[in-house]
Amino acid sequence: MTDSPRSLRKTALALLLAATLLPACSPDQGGGSSSGEPSATPTASATASDSPSASPSADTETSVPAPAPEPSAAPSGPGQGNAELSIIVTTAEGEPETSYTLVCTDGVPAAESVHPAADAACSALKENAGLLSPSIPGTAQACTQQWGGPQEATVTGVVDGVPVDASFSRTNGCEIGSWDAARDVLGVAGGA
Repeated sequence: MTDSPRSLRKTALALLLAATLLPACSPDQGGGSSSGEPSATPTASATASDSPSASPSADTETSVPAPAPEPSAAPSGPGQGNAELSIIVTTAEGEPETSYTLVCTDGVPAAESVHPAADAACSALKENAGLLSPSIPGTAQACTQQWGGPQEATVTGVVDGVPVDASFSRTNGCEIGSWDAARDVLGVAGGA
């Protein structure tokens, strides 16, 4: 079977087109940079964004800072057991506050921890990474109106990469429950 001249021209044109486009797809043949460097050839989006009336594309850098990420909620359940915390406990109004430092790695206290029960505290944080995220007052949660004592505590730092800034007290049933759940981390024996 013999190819017609028209068929041969189509084949030659297709091969020529393929040979022209192939280097554009290959980083070694001038069509891109395997080192991550941008191509010296301007693209349509780059030249369009240079004009004052064009709006920037999604890839264009701007001088407006990105919004701050939303604080991530502390996970509930088992965690990694990594923590760096500062704990301040006041047992009664007018009494001096007690300060602790708790540093945990994989649920084990580090040497720089200054805490009365560092082993129990690190273990508690590994078992429940959200332990220091008590419910927010003013939510629809019903709490008994009982007073558990004047104790107050503040915990700041990081647990498993999540920032912690929590306050504890014993002024109602919900807060007493949060206090009791975090008792090992707070380094206290209990209530009044």
